[in-house]
Amino acid sequence: MTTGWGKPQADERPCTLHSFRGLGTARRAPRLGSACLSIRAVNSSENTVIVAVVKRPDREEASVMPLINAGFNRRYVENVHLMACYNELRQLEHGEVRAQFKLRASNAIFTALEQSQDAIEITSEDQGPSACCVMFQEWQGIYYAKKKNGDSIQQNVKITPVIGQGGKIRHCVSINRPLNDNNKTDKSADRVQAESQTDILSCKHKDRRKGSLDVKSITSRGSDGESEGRWMMETLCFLSAYKTCPAVCVCVAHVPSSILTGSSQRRHSSMARIHSMTIEAPITKVINIINQAQESSPMPVAEALDRVLEILRTTELYSPQLGTKDEDPHTSDLVGGLMTDGLRRLSGNEYILATKQPNHLPSNLATPLSLNDIPPRIAQTMETEDSWDFDIFSLEAATMKRPLTFLGLKIFSRFGVCEFLNCPEATLRSWLQVIEANYHSSNSYHNSTHAADVLHATAYFLSKERVKQSLDPIDEVAALIAATVHDVDHPGRTNSFLCNAGSELAILYNDTAVLESHHAALAFQLTTRDDKCNIFKHIERNEYRSLRQAVIDMVLATEMTKHFEHVNKFVNSINKPLAALEENGGSSDEEAVKNVLTSPENRILVKRMLIKCADISNPCRPLELCIEWAGRISEEYFAQTDEEKRQGLPVVMPVFDRNTCSIPKSQISFIDYFITDMFDAWDDLPNLMQHLDNNFKYWKGLDDRKLHTLRPPS
Repeated sequence: MTTGWGKPQADERPCTLHSFRGLGTARRAPRLGSACLSIRAVNSSENTVIVAVVKRPDREEASVMPLINAGFNRRYVENVHLMACYNELRQLEHGEVRAQFKLRASNAIFTALEQSQDAIEITSEDQGPSACCVMFQEWQGIYYAKKKNGDSIQQNVKITPVIGQGGKIRHCVSINRPLNDNNKTDKSADRVQAESQTDILSCKHKDRRKGSLDVKSITSRGSDGESEGRWMMETLCFLSAYKTCPAVCVCVAHVPSSILTGSSQRRHSSMARIHSMTIEAPITKVINIINQAQESSPMPVAEALDRVLEILRTTELYSPQLGTKDEDPHTSDLVGGLMTDGLRRLSGNEYILATKQPNHLPSNLATPLSLNDIPPRIAQTMETEDSWDFDIFSLEAATMKRPLTFLGLKIFSRFGVCEFLNCPEATLRSWLQVIEANYHSSNSYHNSTHAADVLHATAYFLSKERVKQSLDPIDEVAALIAATVHDVDHPGRTNSFLCNAGSELAILYNDTAVLESHHAALAFQLTTRDDKCNIFKHIERNEYRSLRQAVIDMVLATEMTKHFEHVNKFVNSINKPLAALEENGGSSDEEAVKNVLTSPENRILVKRMLIKCADISNPCRPLELCIEWAGRISEEYFAQTDEEKRQGLPVVMPVFDRNTCSIPKSQISFIDYFITDMFDAWDDLPNLMQHLDNNFKYWKGLDDRKLHTLRPPS
């Protein structure tokens, strides 16, 4: 420590701290500031504490800023009493000086770590043997050390590195036992050694907490004679906790076994095992990686990563937020109504649903038709069923609102479903009739015609080369079955309505994917309850389980609350890797493309995207078909709004009031938010995108003319 004159006044007197050398006298006071700065400029003085001794002021207290600017750490007002000077020095020693000692020791550790390859031993004067060492790999064996007096000590040591984020070693933990205790058969010590080894093994994990926790908790129980060792270990633990150490700190404590026994050690072992759990969700790993990247990033990057973390910690990662430009009530009501499960409001007006028994075969269809026995008019209508422009409404009229059975027979035959399932054609016909009988013909939109339309779109997509590259025969069969049953027993009301009304289905499925869960469950109930229509009867158990899982997953994927999640996963997992291959000239590498398309995870994404596109493909149909579908879905929403008002329920989509609604606006919003991006991502289908463009222009033209109807006035 150096003391000196700090306040540049001409009348300063010599210092009374006789045991320290002063920087100058009163006559040299003006040069003290520059002298202090010169000392600070020397590298070896970075941990020096410089105190300015000033005379007691005769007038108002002066500012200390000139002293601080000159490089002084502290100001001391001179005092003629020796004890006052001594007390000041002791306070300095236990305050600033000790802190600087710790920093200097830390810098020494860092310097050693940068130059070391194997291990570093750190000793203390009081403890003698090493109080701390640094290791770079797991090690177990006899450890030789020397006391300051030259005596050798042998210890049995196991040192285990603890792996932190990014696979880097954050710190190591070691337990030492002196070999001179081997002759003592101390059972408690043996037990402690076993527990210590267990803790060591449990510490070899991806550490998500501050690495010094276990070491600090152990060393803090040492005796007073180990205080210097504790100080060194706590200093290292402090550094390790902030991850500034370029290598790994290992604290080796000579802890008496009696300290570690008893209930307190058992609690410590339990906590150590809890902290060493390796179960970690993928999103947690992502957040940890970002947190680690922040530590060495510039401030703008760190702040940007903070915003990224804030977004990642939300629950709705894939749901878009409507901006200020999207305050059109048609848009917000439509998107909000489709993307939520309702208000979950308790109501006395329970909406009774699903209390009726499922329908069986209609009496007039008790004798199934053969594919070869289809009436000529119906057969002629289905001649173009492999074309995207196929008119499903003509088939609806020709079959007297039973298009699903007839179209299903032809499409399932084209894809060889009976051969795959090893079931007779009669069983398939019976199954199609039972499924169609459980669609509500009274619904304006969600009826068997919609199911037939989705089945047609599914078959069309399955015939495309990119999809055929990705899916196996079992996937194709699952997709066709899922399309057929995906809305069976639909009540013509949304999930939000059922949740708000407290329906039996909403209660059964806990207000989560209510209708989609019901469709999937009922489809398998109807299929397996009667052998006459059980198309799964002759397939192997494992094949049935795989097929059932795929069908359920695809039906659940039609729930609109997960729309953006499915689309974004498809884009990130399939489209972007394929685009990267193309940019790098690897698009001709069939094996690389196949690996992207056929991985189990991506096949699931393809199937989800396929049925989603088929389910809401109406805006991509020819204009006349698009207009008809728009009218039907609008009528179903109008009917729901009417019923919500009658029952006093929350109105999910207020703009769908039949007296005020603008159908063109609703279609424009639906295309903007749900259709365009999804079909852009799905496949290269120029005919569909051309229809979509034409239909959008049609609705936009009506809206520009302030028309609310499906068609312009004649």
